[in-house]
Amino acid sequence: MILIKYILRNHILPFLFACLVLISVFLLQFLMKFADKLIGKGLDTLIIIKLIVYNLAWMVVLVVPMAVLVATLMAFGNMSQNNEIAIMKASGISLYRMIVPPLISSIIIAIFLIYFNNRIYPDANHAARLLMEDITRKKPTLSLVPGVFSQEVSNYAILARDVIQETNEIKDVTIYDYSSPPKVNIVTAKEGKIYFIPSQKKLIMDLKIGEIHESDTYRQNVYRRLRFTHHKIAMPADQFTFEQSTPGGPRGDREMGAHTMLAIVDSINKVQNLYQKEFNDKLAQISGEKNHYQPLDTTKNIYISFKVEQRLRIIENNFSDVLNRIEFNRKEINRYMVEVHKKYALPFACIVFVLIGAPLGTMTRKGGIGMASGISLVFFVIYWAFLIGGEKLADRDLLSPFVGIWSANIVLGLLGVLLLIKTAKEKVTLNFDFAKKIIPKSWKSSDDENENN
Repeated sequence: MILIKYILRNHILPFLFACLVLISVFLLQFLMKFADKLIGKGLDTLIIIKLIVYNLAWMVVLVVPMAVLVATLMAFGNMSQNNEIAIMKASGISLYRMIVPPLISSIIIAIFLIYFNNRIYPDANHAARLLMEDITRKKPTLSLVPGVFSQEVSNYAILARDVIQETNEIKDVTIYDYSSPPKVNIVTAKEGKIYFIPSQKKLIMDLKIGEIHESDTYRQNVYRRLRFTHHKIAMPADQFTFEQSTPGGPRGDREMGAHTMLAIVDSINKVQNLYQKEFNDKLAQISGEKNHYQPLDTTKNIYISFKVEQRLRIIENNFSDVLNRIEFNRKEINRYMVEVHKKYALPFACIVFVLIGAPLGTMTRKGGIGMASGISLVFFVIYWAFLIGGEKLADRDLLSPFVGIWSANIVLGLLGVLLLIKTAKEKVTLNFDFAKKIIPKSWKSSDDENENN
């Protein structure tokens, strides 16, 4: 029991550290990617925090398996570096027994991730998409530049020759109003004030001392001029306000749990069976028509032959339409099944990475973050290359969704088992001294130089 606690204690801090670092990297990448859509829109801080929290869901799905590999490499690397692995083996404890605690922990983490993928991740993805769409629709707050026409408000062109930003006062105002075609109203005023109503849905132009010129493009002989001392114009300001959509509406494949997608696949399969039956009927009909078709030389039979050929073309067109529908449904089934398998394959990667990390950490005899990160990066690239390539091939119906998504786990899992067996049977050490020859001397630390001396 003490040994189990000790091995797990060596894993906890590296796991938490790796999670923190990797989430920070993904979060920084996310903020850099969407910064232009967030900055300058006057969004409330709570909205930005909401968007980040919603997007943390997909980051957790990717980060946790990676953190498991980094933690396993660091833990077993540290124990090997301190000769603790050798002491345990001398005490009769095999590597198989040492790997049991982290392996059980990885199974628990995988079960949690499966629950997370099916219950929390879809809703968070859906909420993040809706929130991002709402943010994208919101325009920055109206900004007037003195002497420049502003057309930020739809159906209005506003010109103010002087703008006092502190008090929102404007001087020598000209407004072109196109909101009621075919009429065009031109409003001029000596001064005024601009502000939003409390609900932010209307923009009020409070004008003083001016004129309204009205003209009608259909009635050229009609022209009106109105003078006023005080006049208010209410303009639509929906594009300047932020309104968050309520959850609901259609969801994409990454916004649903596995049970929902399997229900959709079941429905598509039922429709597919009907299409397949229709396809077989059309095929039998074409074969029957062709068997009855026998070209003869008489005028009557030539006419009959022409009619038969015409009917065959109609049937073949219908045949092609059914075939396209079958093809489309098959791709839809593959697309949903790819996402279903991903919800279980990614959590299972936690177990695979423990099988790989434990023997590799023992071989390298290095427990530093640098060595663990370098080795982890290689396996991350291999894993994601398999996963992304398999997903694309499955979507194109070149591989089954199961093979496309689980191939990474199968290949790396077998590699991990082989490494574990080899490491358990004999002492194997991975030496990276060859890399030191490539590194320039100026990059090497003084400790390395003392060690060489």
